[in-house]
Amino acid sequence: MSKTICITGASSGIGAETAKMLAKDNKIIVHFKTSKDKANQVATEIEKLGGVAHIVQADLTTEKSCVELVRCITKVTSKLDVLVNNAGSLYKRQYVDQLSWEFMIQTFSLNTFGPMKLTSLCLPLLKKGQDPCIINITTVGIRRGAPSASIYGASKGAMDAFTRSIAAELAPQIRVNAVAPGVIKTPFHDNISSLERFENWRQNTLLKRIGDPVHIAQAIKFIIENDYLDGETIDVNGGQYVR
Repeated sequence: MSKTICITGASSGIGAETAKMLAKDNKIIVHFKTSKDKANQVATEIEKLGGVAHIVQADLTTEKSCVELVRCITKVTSKLDVLVNNAGSLYKRQYVDQLSWEFMIQTFSLNTFGPMKLTSLCLPLLKKGQDPCIINITTVGIRRGAPSASIYGASKGAMDAFTRSIAAELAPQIRVNAVAPGVIKTPFHDNISSLERFENWRQNTLLKRIGDPVHIAQAIKFIIENDYLDGETIDVNGGQYVR
């Protein structure tokens, strides 16, 4: 059955790869913040792969922008089957003795408050969906800590707790799960992660390699298709963290 899927931060990286993987026979709402050209490229790929694409723009750091995004979504669909809260950013590396209030607000606004509010606003649409589900993208940093990215890790840790809480609250009608990626080679790391840091990550990963966006897209697809999965966070990190 065709699904209507909204993916935030879908103009590049994990979001773009997920949009393309889920494209066939589905309607994909491609959210972007500033990269309209890249969003259009993703939309073109979706159409080539047998899907229908709509692009929507919002910065997701304020309540007003989240409300506007949902208003745009309702212009192209009356229901949602899947919401993927993927948009997020580390912005910059900042050690704990350097933390500024503004930086903490900036990080939590995008990585935590935005997806929380968007989830709330999308519930009426999701309740009209077929086996509706919400998927939150977190990070391996919630498992093993994130030195020089402690606020990013904390913002994603909040989303991990949010995932479990609303899974219990929204069951059995709406499933809620999360994916915690390890180190994935995407534009996310541009200008904030050195080659030396990547090599250290690689050496400390059991599979001795860095992940690709497709690895996370595959996990997202699995969650959508498995209707007995709820309240779970799936770790996809190549063995960087082992439980």
